[in-house]
Amino acid sequence: MQYRSFFCVVLFSIYSLLTAAGEKPWVEIRSPHFRVLTNGGVGDARKVAYEFEQLRYIFSDRFPNARLESAAPLLVFAVRDEGTAKALEPKWNTRANRAGEFHHGWEKQYAIVRLDTWGGDGSKEVVYHEYTHSIEHMNSHYLPVWLDEGIAEFYAYTRFEQHRIYVGAPTERYRTLHTKASIPVETFISLNHLSPDYLDGSKNQSFYAEAWALVHFLTYGPGMENGKRLNQFLGLLQQGADQKRAFQQVFGDFKTVDKALAAYMLQVAFPTAILKDPPHIDENAFSTRTMSLAETEAELGCFHIWVHDWSGAHKLIERALLDDPKLGLTHEDMGFLDFSEDKKVDAEKEFAQAYTLDNALYLSLFYQAMLSPLASSNSVPDTTAFATSLGNVLRLNPKFAPAYVQLAILALRTGDFASALRCSRQAEELEPSLAGYHLLTGRILQRIGKTAAAADYAKFVADRWTGPDHDEAVELWNSLPAEGRPTLEPVSETIPKDTKTAEGTIRSVACGDQGQGSFVLDHNGQLLTFHRKAGEFESGFSDTIWYGADHFSLCHHLAGMRTVVRYHPPTDSTYAGDIVEMEIRDDLPQAFHQSADSPTIASPTL
Repeated sequence: MQYRSFFCVVLFSIYSLLTAAGEKPWVEIRSPHFRVLTNGGVGDARKVAYEFEQLRYIFSDRFPNARLESAAPLLVFAVRDEGTAKALEPKWNTRANRAGEFHHGWEKQYAIVRLDTWGGDGSKEVVYHEYTHSIEHMNSHYLPVWLDEGIAEFYAYTRFEQHRIYVGAPTERYRTLHTKASIPVETFISLNHLSPDYLDGSKNQSFYAEAWALVHFLTYGPGMENGKRLNQFLGLLQQGADQKRAFQQVFGDFKTVDKALAAYMLQVAFPTAILKDPPHIDENAFSTRTMSLAETEAELGCFHIWVHDWSGAHKLIERALLDDPKLGLTHEDMGFLDFSEDKKVDAEKEFAQAYTLDNALYLSLFYQAMLSPLASSNSVPDTTAFATSLGNVLRLNPKFAPAYVQLAILALRTGDFASALRCSRQAEELEPSLAGYHLLTGRILQRIGKTAAAADYAKFVADRWTGPDHDEAVELWNSLPAEGRPTLEPVSETIPKDTKTAEGTIRSVACGDQGQGSFVLDHNGQLLTFHRKAGEFESGFSDTIWYGADHFSLCHHLAGMRTVVRYHPPTDSTYAGDIVEMEIRDDLPQAFHQSADSPTIASPTL
């Protein structure tokens, strides 16, 4: 009965989404760098695109060497009102901030803004905050959590006027600084994503406020040279410097910074940077077109796929297929739906048809190639064809790092270690915030016998990331011969209290309602069954798994994957244990026998 009620709610939401738009196509606005879809006023949607262009200009002005275009394009839904927002976003009712949402992804990113609240106080900050994160993460090998959130909060409150832009306005969380004692800076900068001050909902508002305050002080405070010293500190972090040593080198003794920060926070007003006469952006020059109904349904359905609302996606995409069976995007959407249900043969056919209908759909080409027999074949013609397909993906989107990862893995299979390392490092540069891409380079260095360099990569990740990324780095470190590692402090895994560990290959998965299920693990030839209870365990996976975070599922595509399970022993002997943590690993292939005419896998010429 509970499941049936939920299904009715989903159907009602899809009906509401279409009727909220009057079952009319949406309008697309394209500015120089953004794409906005709206079912509201075109003029209001143009203003949304205009402000995104202005915010992007700020980053280009303050960080002239920064990358500003991601491989995951940002699509903005400028929805007319709360009703449309609720129909589009199934979890909208549970969100604390209902004026806007931002969904990060490896392949696509989405923002939802409500046109009826966009101009009001507090309506834009959550979207600007997350957009700032997207810029940070494509330019930073690593950011400690205080700096990551502090910079995002700093730019979230940017204010725009006709001839001026104000950068550095106080966060609305600032008031919490007056009700709670600040954490000493030395302690504060050491907090990570697992720290209670960051995770605990009763504490994290103060965390965000202090992160903003510290970034603001390090930008506009006395002697900070309008952010030059903060940029110097950022540069040291990207070079792999220890954070505490780099902080003291650039800003001085921690206790001195504590006193200066406390005095800075007592100010009645805070300084802001004023960018006068920014480049003229003509809203009227933005192209505008009314999409077809099928395009509208396909775009909305695609969003539902990326937020894993499968029922909502099915209804919209099936309608789009009826309205226009020759629309490539609809077939790409259907391919992702089939893939989510483990229908790999059907998915490959849909991706192939999508690319045939629209040869700009690089994701369809990539998924078609990865699902084809070419991806696992060792014959010379097949490896050549597979490399060509990946090269074509990169010609369509040169920033798409997963294609470089697969070229690196293919090069390893053919024994071309130089190309493997070159492609892996290219993926690292494109997605520097993904720990697994650093570890891929480390494992390739291990494969070619460069132990000290591999150990540096392992230590870099283990010291800076938490959870499965940290544990995967520890695994690489421990697999290196001790005599070849630099003399560094040892690293260790973070194992939950009172758990046991089993490692092996997943043989089968069974998923039930409400997140429950079981996994059968081949542990040294012994089959162990582990139970998964709803809401009671954490999972993680290697960044190099080809379908990535946007499409990862604990119910499909896991058979044959190596897995580390932390579990509690059972209360009876019918199964091995209850899962507490589960980490899916992506092992490197061994090189197969290579003949003289085997191809050399090189980075494509773009």
